[in-house]
Amino acid sequence: MKVEAKAIEKSFQLGRSEVKVLKGVDLLVESGSWVALLGASGSGKTTLLDIVGTLSKPSAGQVELDGQDTLKMSSLQLVAFRRRRIGFVFQAYHMLPELTILENAMLPAMFDHVSRKESREKAASLLEKVGLGHRIKHRPNELSGGEQQRAAIARSLVNSPGLLLADEPTGNLDSVTGMEILKIFQDLKASCTATIIMVTHDRSVAALADRIVELKDGQIVQQ
Repeated sequence: MKVEAKAIEKSFQLGRSEVKVLKGVDLLVESGSWVALLGASGSGKTTLLDIVGTLSKPSAGQVELDGQDTLKMSSLQLVAFRRRRIGFVFQAYHMLPELTILENAMLPAMFDHVSRKESREKAASLLEKVGLGHRIKHRPNELSGGEQQRAAIARSLVNSPGLLLADEPTGNLDSVTGMEILKIFQDLKASCTATIIMVTHDRSVAALADRIVELKDGQIVQQ
């Protein structure tokens, strides 16, 4: 999926003051590439990721995903677009504790009215690919943080999205487990056509991407 964000601004009201988080950001990501959004806390990288993922609207600017102007979509259209075309991996794993790992990974497909049988098959195959084939009947509290993040990656891919957005996916993990997660992203880049945008504050993590886009104080300083 091609991503094009133009002149993106985002402001928040903090009491009587207006805080500008993004200040005229332009971002172009070609289909199939892996881009790292690098920056310190407060630089605006997660806000930009949320806007690209249609989870938040900019105060000004335009976002096109595969040529579609997302700001012209209705709320229902955006929900359907996210479910079918965008996969999300967050720093927190957001697993439903009462469900098994397999059931968690199935959810996006089930919400998209895919049959339970097909959803189960897709989720099981992806869990196998991320090394959790032997854990599909376990619940989240029976898995390590790294295993839960692997399951979250499988869940994000179950609808075969064209765009995969990852926000500090190794942030809650130790360095060894974090590298294992990053290896999964490297394998994804080699085996599928999805565009990957990953937020990180770690320059060594960003270096694994095809391109680094660095933000500082709400503006791009390098890309």
